[in-house]
Amino acid sequence: MFIPISDDNSSRRSVPVLNFIFIAVNVLVFFGLQQGRDLGNAFTQSYSLVPREIVTGKDVITEPQTEVVRHMGREVEVTVPGLGPTRPSVYITLLTSMFMHGSIMHLVGNMMFLWIFGDNLEDALGTSMYLLFYLASGVGAGLIHVASTYFFGGNPLVPCLGASGAISGVLAGYLMLFPHNTVHVLFLRSIIGVPAFLVVGGWFLFQLASAYLSMSSSEGGGVAYGAHIGGFLIGMPLIFLLGGRRQPVVNRGPWGDRFS
Repeated sequence: MFIPISDDNSSRRSVPVLNFIFIAVNVLVFFGLQQGRDLGNAFTQSYSLVPREIVTGKDVITEPQTEVVRHMGREVEVTVPGLGPTRPSVYITLLTSMFMHGSIMHLVGNMMFLWIFGDNLEDALGTSMYLLFYLASGVGAGLIHVASTYFFGGNPLVPCLGASGAISGVLAGYLMLFPHNTVHVLFLRSIIGVPAFLVVGGWFLFQLASAYLSMSSSEGGGVAYGAHIGGFLIGMPLIFLLGGRRQPVVNRGPWGDRFS
């Protein structure tokens, strides 16, 4: 599997200040608000995205519950924290959930993708349009997650959090504007240059396959693939609606055209 580690930034003309701010906010929220056994759980359970709250517009508060779930073929007893109060409105979770993460690995993975691909989009769109693109992709992904939860019979009380929906939009925008840009990936203990359309396209196909397998499995996967796929599908046309233009090809490498 390809693991992206960097890309060709030789065409970038500006410092991606907003992209840095997005990364900083995600890190600060995780370590400043989500950590700590009591306070961290309270914040997470209050400001994650809960599908039923979005559909009804009503705040849902529940007590912690002990459940027996199947994990890797075994029954495991887990304590599920209750949902907390959300102020001032449940609809704010469409934004707050975009800057929250469930684990350090969840955070690191998302921020790595944002670091690699987001700066190019900010440079191409400009700061204000990139801000609108990022937030619109994330909110749209959240709404698609809500819709897919009800459509596929998921549990509408399970909270969802993470920047993945917005970052999926970023990946789609990158694919639209920089399809042949060189992305450096870790593959079989080697670092190789691969065109963006293979890296991002492969990532999207993996999301589709994972979503299908998750729906087919009785245990589920615990990942909001609807948000991943939704953010990507929103980002593809949105990047052009907000003024994005495919960059001109200026040289050719061993993998074909690429941008410099």
